[in-house]
Order: sequence, then C-alpha cells, then structure tokens
Amino acid sequence: MKKLNERLRLLKERIDHNNITIMIMGLGSVGLYLLDYIISRNDSSIHIVVVGRNYEKMETDVNIVRISALIRHQNKSVVSIESDCDFNNINGICKCINKYSPDFIINTSRVYSGLKYGSISWHNFRAYGIWSPLAINFIRNIMSACEMADTNAIVINASYSDAVIPWLKSAGHPYPDFGSGNINHLIPRIKFSASQMLGIKDYWNIDVILATAHFHDVVISKEGQTEGQNPLLAMNYEGKTLSLNEAELYRLCKIPMPIDAKRNMMNASSNFDIVFAIIEALRNNTCNVFHSPGAMGLPGGYPVRIEGKGKQPQAVIDESVFLLKDMMSVNKKSLALDGIESTEDGILTYTNILLEKVKKTFSVDLPKQVPFIEIDTVAEFIIENIIKKSK
Repeated sequence: MKKLNERLRLLKERIDHNNITIMIMGLGSVGLYLLDYIISRNDSSIHIVVVGRNYEKMETDVNIVRISALIRHQNKSVVSIESDCDFNNINGICKCINKYSPDFIINTSRVYSGLKYGSISWHNFRAYGIWSPLAINFIRNIMSACEMADTNAIVINASYSDAVIPWLKSAGHPYPDFGSGNINHLIPRIKFSASQMLGIKDYWNIDVILATAHFHDVVISKEGQTEGQNPLLAMNYEGKTLSLNEAELYRLCKIPMPIDAKRNMMNASSNFDIVFAIIEALRNNTCNVFHSPGAMGLPGGYPVRIEGKGKQPQAVIDESVFLLKDMMSVNKKSLALDGIESTEDGILTYTNILLEKVKKTFSVDLPKQVPFIEIDTVAEFIIENIIKKSK
C-alpha cells in the first residue's frame, strides 16, 4: 500500500471526477446506521458496497434503508451487496477489494457479534482493553488483504482502535489509517455541557480539541468524572478561549444513553464524520479537523487535521494546541486505566490490576502478554472462559 498522503492525492483525483466508492465491511448495527447516514447525503457520486456473509439478511437491511431514504427524497447513491466474503479468508477479502477498488474501507465487523463487550467488562473490570484480541482479529485479516491487493483506499477501523491499530503497527503489520468511535463520542457531550454552563445557544459553533483514550469516554459518559486523570482539553468560541471548571463540565457530560445496539448510532456517526471530513477537505480545498483513536498508528485518541489545499493533500496529527508528546502521555495513562500497559514489538501487555480483576471475577488467569502470533488463541480463550461464562 502507498503512503497515506499519496492515497489522499489519488482520492482527490477520484473526488474531482465525482467517482467515490465506500466499502462497509460488516453490516451489523454500526454498518447499517452508517449506510443510512451515507445514503442520506443524497450524493450521486458515491457508490456504497456492503460486505458480509449473509446475502438474504444484507439484502433486507439494505432494502429498508434504500426505501426509507427514497421516501425522504434522499437516495441517489448506488448500493451493491457483496456476500462472497469471509473475514477469516484473506484471499477472499483481497478478491472483494480488487473487484470494487474502493476509496474508503470501513471495518465495522465483529468476531463475536450481538454482544456489547462493555456490558460485561465495565461493572466487572472497569476496563475495556481486555477485548483487544477479539477487536484486532478481523481488521488484521482485512489489512493483510489490503496489502495483498495494494489498495489505494483510506482504511478506517471501528473497534477499539486506541490499542488495536498501534498493536498492528508495532508488529510490523499493515494497519488502518484511522479509528472511529470513543473519543468522538465525548466531543458532543462537551459542547452540550459548555453551552449549558455559559448559556451558548449555538453550541455547534464551540470548537473542541481533545486528547484521551477509550477509558475516559466511558468513565466521563457514565459517571461524569475522570478518575483523577483529566484529558487534554481546549475549547474555543467566536475566537475566544473558553476557561471552565472541568470537574463541573465533565459532571454535565453524564447524559443518559441506551446500552443496547442503539448506542452504535454514535460509532456510525464517527465513521461518517471522518469520511466526509476527508471528502469535503479534498473537494473544497479546505482544512478539516476530526478526532480519531489510533490515528496514524498512535495509542489512544488524537485530533487529526486534513489539509486539502493544493495538489498534495496531507493528514497530520494536529499539534496546534497540544504537543504530540503531551497527548501521547495522557493517552498512555488513559489506556492503563483501561487495562492496557503497552502495545510494543507486536506484544499487547495487560496491566496487573486487570489480571487481578479477571482472576477474582472469573477465576481464570489471563496471560500478562499477548504476542501477535497468539491473537487467535487468546481470543478463543476469552470467548470460552469469560464471554460464555458471563451469559
């Protein structure tokens, strides 16, 4: 695969010719919401390819989205269904990529579908990092296929990218360009909270720059507190910096949400935001900023700037407010609270605190380290000894 900035240049050419293909791998609730949101753009230049294993299910899901969109007069995108693709079969994934030559590949697939892992981990471990061997499984295969196909696609991953993407990178394996979810979910809460504290009616015009990892998305959203470790946060409104009591700000971020699949509206929206921040920056020769976990293979979540001006667009970590070293520092602390000590040299290392909690809750010994070559073994161990025991 070419370097990211070269793929952005090629994407810009495709956008200029009104020819954009977006491939969604996995049509569960995240993929289905995302399909709906993309179709609602009413953009005839976009071809959407949905990829999965059950044609009949995908066909019915696609049909309801297409019909509903047309009722709203918002259905100009062509949708193709590709069911001949097993995410355990790298050659099959490669064949699918070559068939459609997508400009974006968005992985929303899950090894163990139909379960919100957080429903097990939060009240037992207060840590989500335990699920990393499951989250990495399919995207590892997809990235192998991307390299085999030498795709020019921008790749986005939707499952625990805070740790998964740097784990892939540290193993010398091809890795997604960006992750979605987690950090993105905090931005609207912060805007709502700041507007409530300051009486700002046009809360959408509050600019937020944030650096933190998955744990803080959960603890702030669920409990309105930061566990004593604040994220890096900067807010601006009408050219002025907002200085607020962060404890009160985060307290107001505790907004009730459903805990079932409806929560995946946020993850789908995060994918949508990244895709169209890139498209619009390249299409309009402008600069857009979005937030992404695992961006450029870094652990945790960061602001990313897409610079679309000129013939050579580029993507960079936005250091206009915070230095990269400082953002990496707060992310390391947030990931540790999530049970991840490190992702280095192809090895994911759990924290001792997480191992103790797993032992106490399920009477099993989770390995301290998970080498890249043992991902499948540990994933199966977690399914058999933790997920199935919790049912």
